[in-house]
Amino acid sequence: MIDPISGFSKLTKEEKIDWLSSTYLKDSQNAPQILKQYWNPDSSLQQLHEEFTENTLSNYYLPFGIAPNFMINGFRYAIPMAIEESSVIAAASKAAKFWGKRGGFKAEVLGTQKIGQVHFIYSGEKEKLVNFFRKVKPELLEAVEPLVRNMKKRGGGVTGIELRDKNEALGGYFQLHCTFETKDSMGANFINSCLERFAETFKAAAEKHEAFNATEKDIEIVMSILSNYVPNCLVRAEVSCPVEDLADHGLTGEAFAGKFVRALKIAETEPFRAVTHNKGIMNGIDAVVLATGNDFRAVEAGIHAYAAKDGKYTSLTHADVRNGQFRFWMEIPLALGTVGGLTGLHPLSKIALEILQKPSAEDLMKIVAVAGLAQNFAAVKSLITTGIQQGHMKMHLMNILNQLQATPEEKEAMVEHFKKHNVSHSAVEEALENLRS
Repeated sequence: MIDPISGFSKLTKEEKIDWLSSTYLKDSQNAPQILKQYWNPDSSLQQLHEEFTENTLSNYYLPFGIAPNFMINGFRYAIPMAIEESSVIAAASKAAKFWGKRGGFKAEVLGTQKIGQVHFIYSGEKEKLVNFFRKVKPELLEAVEPLVRNMKKRGGGVTGIELRDKNEALGGYFQLHCTFETKDSMGANFINSCLERFAETFKAAAEKHEAFNATEKDIEIVMSILSNYVPNCLVRAEVSCPVEDLADHGLTGEAFAGKFVRALKIAETEPFRAVTHNKGIMNGIDAVVLATGNDFRAVEAGIHAYAAKDGKYTSLTHADVRNGQFRFWMEIPLALGTVGGLTGLHPLSKIALEILQKPSAEDLMKIVAVAGLAQNFAAVKSLITTGIQQGHMKMHLMNILNQLQATPEEKEAMVEHFKKHNVSHSAVEEALENLRS
């Protein structure tokens, strides 16, 4: 039985690694060396990274790449992506090239409203609570005025507060459902600060409200927190072209469009397919969100919730053919920022935003949505033509060769060999053994 450790957070990096090595990594003598070799030699930069989180031991690297040639609303972008999965950047780049010759991508922000809630328990007459809320609402807005002053200068702030009755779901449960505009900031800290001030003011006013009895005055604030579900912070991305422009892999344009639309209908109706279909979209979205220092976990949660907004999990993308014109589109919620948080701290995130020509939050919403749409187009195109594994496994070849500790000369020979053969782990292992013998 391993004894608990006290004061771990106060140890230096070296001391943390020493403890870990003697406690959990006894059979891995090179583990300390591996952890230390990822330290940045620039001590100030290393400290910056360590202060992003707690109990830091080392840095965890992901490839930072570029998908060029994205034409979005008439402007050409090179999109930075941070991702470890083979073929994602290649597929996005291929889709960008394909649609760049067909008018490019169109993207439009449909809304930027963000949401936060004060969850509370109230025992008493609902009508009294409604009347109290009407009376106290101006006081709530006044209470956050010092917090919203700077946001208002940028055109943001609190845009609404509603009282919502959730009593049927949970006895005595009500909400202050609040909406916000945070402009180029993702706004999590701003929203949470406002919500906590709302909660304090609301509870204090209830305790003094003459129309409440003693029980009604005792409102219990359960929690005050933003929501990562932002169905009114929406962006739409789409592409379109004449059907005949889709001819590919021996298929006529009409046949390609028919197979593509049918594949998306399956993703719309079959949740097992929809989850993998949407995961492919998120390959593109998460990579850009991560590269620009945004919160990909929040984005993931909100988008997947949106995929189930009608009571059934379904495809985020859609396609149709009308009057000889193929259309492929997606609407997704995206709460992103280009100022504040990690976007202004992580050196690579700052470079990513510079590559994107210092976009506003709305511009970034468009770029991220297009990256997801492009990734999905490339994936579905592969599925209905060559199959997903042909391209993916060829991109995965280098990972397999690295696992097998191939030399540079062996890698070169294997790349040439697998230009004419199907890639699988066993096939690569066998070919490498033959080469070595």
